Amino acid sequence: MRGMARSFAAVFVALALAACGKVGGGGVFMLGKPAPAVHTKTLSDVDGDLSKITSYRYPDPRMYQYSFDEALKLHKPIVLEFATPGHCTQCDKQLQLLKVLLNEYQDKVIFLHMDQYYNPEAYTAFQVRGEPWTFVMDANGIVRAVFPGRVLYQELKPVLEQVVAEAARKAPAVSHKAAKKPSA
Repeated sequence: MRGMARSFAAVFVALALAACGKVGGGGVFMLGKPAPAVHTKTLSDVDGDLSKITSYRYPDPRMYQYSFDEALKLHKPIVLEFATPGHCTQCDKQLQLLKVLLNEYQDKVIFLHMDQYYNPEAYTAFQVRGEPWTFVMDANGIVRAVFPGRVLYQELKPVLEQVVAEAARKAPAVSHKAAKKPSA
């Protein structure tokens, strides 16, 4: 009897491991890999009409300034939030949290919001199933953290501190001395 239970457990574990790459919500498997450079809609694509890019009641226009592929080219850390508040109450709370973090990191991190109604191609590219999902990319576009479901400030803040510190260490040093003009 004990041997049969062990055999069943071994078969179950093997099947579970074999299915890992096919599980819905495969975005967790992107950790440590380059983010897909998917084009997403921006405010300029919808003539500044936020209602054509998000179902969020209180959107922050700063989250819709860049297409994701354009944001990658800026070589800054990125927080990419998948949330459709039009049908997800947790998504509303998640976007409120991101607005707080955006105010703290606005010059150091790019925050982007993807709404399933308006950017479904991003959901496909990042293998997102369900909501909300939060992805954090470093300045090189590598996925450094993936949070399926609601994430708390205390969970996200240390990740942001780390990618911002790494970006600052890798940034070229800028001289603050004013260049002297030759005398005439």
